[in-house]
Amino acid sequence: MNITFRQYRIIDLAILLIILAVAEALTAVAAKDWFTGEIYVLSPTVAVLCIVLMRWGAYAAIHAVAGGLTLCIVTGATPEQFAVYCIGNCFALLALLWFRFAGKEKVRAKAIMSALFTVTVFLAVQAGRWLVGLIFGGSLADIGSFIASDSLSLLFAVVAVQLTRRLDGVFEDQKTYLLRTQKERERQEAAAEYGIDEGSDEI
Repeated sequence: MNITFRQYRIIDLAILLIILAVAEALTAVAAKDWFTGEIYVLSPTVAVLCIVLMRWGAYAAIHAVAGGLTLCIVTGATPEQFAVYCIGNCFALLALLWFRFAGKEKVRAKAIMSALFTVTVFLAVQAGRWLVGLIFGGSLADIGSFIASDSLSLLFAVVAVQLTRRLDGVFEDQKTYLLRTQKERERQEAAAEYGIDEGSDEI
């Protein structure tokens, strides 16, 4: 059964949303019930946001809000904390500037640029949470605690992005990926039609 590009996008975004919600809920429960004395937290939200930003751009706002909602619901957060995490996470979209000035392909293909992109998403999220927190009476020093306590999430995100960029089509703009794979299929079909073995050197 053939599906449209719009349907493909909806399905892909929904799958990534479910993965994020389940993973965020599990890590939030672990932090709340099992590792209550730890000052560091681990959240998959930044890692997933990096992947969705690469695949679908600004649609990542959906996952930014969902990550914040899941965390706050599981941990029994206050209304102010809901705002801090849900709105603050959306600042991750500032990392789209990487695509405007460097291009998605360079960010995807070069390990150092992928890492810098991931760090940008992380810092943008922390800055967003901090700025929203200031509205509700937070202090200027809170930015340091935000970054320090969430540093494991940065490490996890950097590793996750570096791993997924090695998997064909995972950390890649999906329109580009679909066009590329379509061309590859057409080339293979043409080669098969004329009896050409693409693995040989014969022409």
